[in-house]
Amino acid sequence: MSTPAHDPVDVVTAALLQITQHTERLAILDQREAAHYQEIASRLAEMARQLTETREHLDSIRDIAPRQAALLETLDSLDQQVAALATQLTGMAAAKSVDKDGEPYQPVPTPRWWKLGGADREEASARLRAWVEQVYQPSYGHLAAALGPCWEEHLLCLYGLDWLMELWSVLYLTGKRGAPLLASQAEWQTRLLPALAEQMYLETTRCKHAQEGPGHRQAPPAVRPRATAYRARHQRPDLSATGA
Repeated sequence: MSTPAHDPVDVVTAALLQITQHTERLAILDQREAAHYQEIASRLAEMARQLTETREHLDSIRDIAPRQAALLETLDSLDQQVAALATQLTGMAAAKSVDKDGEPYQPVPTPRWWKLGGADREEASARLRAWVEQVYQPSYGHLAAALGPCWEEHLLCLYGLDWLMELWSVLYLTGKRGAPLLASQAEWQTRLLPALAEQMYLETTRCKHAQEGPGHRQAPPAVRPRATAYRARHQRPDLSATGA
């Protein structure tokens, strides 16, 4: 059998059709690669921007690090200076707290009032009694007058007068005064003394000794009615009304 001959027109048409299909495929590939290239270019640009920012941060950190190190060294030096100054002030305060013999005043050991008895208790009480009679009562007016005569029978008063006397001795048996010592004296009289005087007043006016003892002082009525009513409700006496 003989093979039928192809029509030249059909052959050319088929070839052109194939060329057209290849051209379309190439165009699609070109578009796809162009999109990929654009995406890669955008990512590379973003990475370059982030790299630039990171470099700037590193440069900033490199610039700040020496200053932070210098600041830490300054703080360490400041701590040492404060410690040295505190030691110096402590030494100055100890040097200024001197008695009549020129020696630094040293507070006596804390009396154990809760267990003292007999001659030991009498000796410790006598020391307090001498300070109360010679310093406290002559010097501190109505605050001292608020102390009841039975104070030696109350542990609260013994504890309080003990530290009050010792602190007074540290602050007032001194040579020259500086600003810290002057501030401590002001705080002793304006804050610590009134607070303790009120505690001891309440302790020695509401006890069995006050009810049984004929010579116990009672606080006179306050001259300000509203203040009296307020203090009566809160059970806080007006120490200024006790009189010297």
